[in-house]
Amino acid sequence: MPLPRLGTRSVRLRTAPVVFVALSVALAGTALALSPGDGHGGGHGDDASRHTVIDVSQSHCGQGWTRPGPGLRTFDLHNSSDGAAEVYLEDPASQAVYGEVEGIGPGTTRQLTVRLGRGAYAFKCVPDDADAVTGPTVRITSGQRGPGAAPVSEHDLIPPALAYQKWVGGGLDDVVRLTARLRRDIDGGDLGAARTDWLPAHLQYERLGAAYDAFGDADAQINGTDAGLADGVHDKGFAGFHRIEYGLWHGESAGGLRAPAAALVEAVTGLRDTWAQTRMDPAQLGLRAHEILENTVQFELTGRTDYGSGSNLATARANLDGTREVLARLRPLLTTRYADLPGLDQELDRAQRTLDGFRKGARWASLDELTRAQREQSDAVLGDLVERLASVATLCDPRRTV
Repeated sequence: MPLPRLGTRSVRLRTAPVVFVALSVALAGTALALSPGDGHGGGHGDDASRHTVIDVSQSHCGQGWTRPGPGLRTFDLHNSSDGAAEVYLEDPASQAVYGEVEGIGPGTTRQLTVRLGRGAYAFKCVPDDADAVTGPTVRITSGQRGPGAAPVSEHDLIPPALAYQKWVGGGLDDVVRLTARLRRDIDGGDLGAARTDWLPAHLQYERLGAAYDAFGDADAQINGTDAGLADGVHDKGFAGFHRIEYGLWHGESAGGLRAPAAALVEAVTGLRDTWAQTRMDPAQLGLRAHEILENTVQFELTGRTDYGSGSNLATARANLDGTREVLARLRPLLTTRYADLPGLDQELDRAQRTLDGFRKGARWASLDELTRAQREQSDAVLGDLVERLASVATLCDPRRTV
């Protein structure tokens, strides 16, 4: 598979997947949204090995569930309509979601495996271009009912998004101040001081990870890489922190770095000055909480964004700080929806201890200095954290209820 183009940092943030399959993790095993299936499976059954076919359409939504029972149940969600749809299995009174599958194409079938207990359930069919329809209510009279996840609306996400955006504005003030210091070092010909001051400036920008998409084209001028550029690191389009990093650690003169440093200060200042008029998409906040560290694993822990400073582990630590900032704003929503939120907090602390172990005073180890065991440990710890954060993205994905 070819590597993605890394011309801007925002390109590294993937868009939301068509089908979310992580609700089971978020609900601590209550509901399992498994990989899509291709066929109808078996007929109407009462156990997970014999599938229950459920109709997904406006006229027959939820029909087919005739023998409800507790335990693990597999449903084949067959879209008999002529348009794509998503389906939720929910409590019809509270609208708490126990399982979901998105992007079911017309004439296709997806599987949903759910562990059910005492309570009321109904399938809600949400066509792309029509009103949502709730199917018949089915009641189960035995078994322990686990937690469901109340749906999050875009309205719910507006307050945390505004709070986060305000925090980013303060962070941009710090980026401007730190990059101005870096420029003064370079203008004064003190490249030793510039190498020292480059890292705190870059890390402060990295902590703003959930806002990269809202930064737009400015991000390419601030934190772009040479990927996709015809002349690589020597291309005129290579700019920003990594352009300066390459020069500082590859023997470039102060004279050669003055223009890139001036351009960086201009770019971050312009972004800071226009940030108050920018509007982040509240619906993307949960997704970004997941993608910050997903991209950390993909790019920082592999060294693909190292242009000589060997600071990938420091960047990973800054990205962890950035993730915590997003989660702090989302916590009021997650507290009542994410059953394993304490476990997520423990994994965040574990990742922080792991990364902090690679720092000795002001100096961070480079990836090349780690032993194989240390590399495997850091990959495993952050990889597990990324899986848990996928649940945050799922739970904070706004759902249509009408």
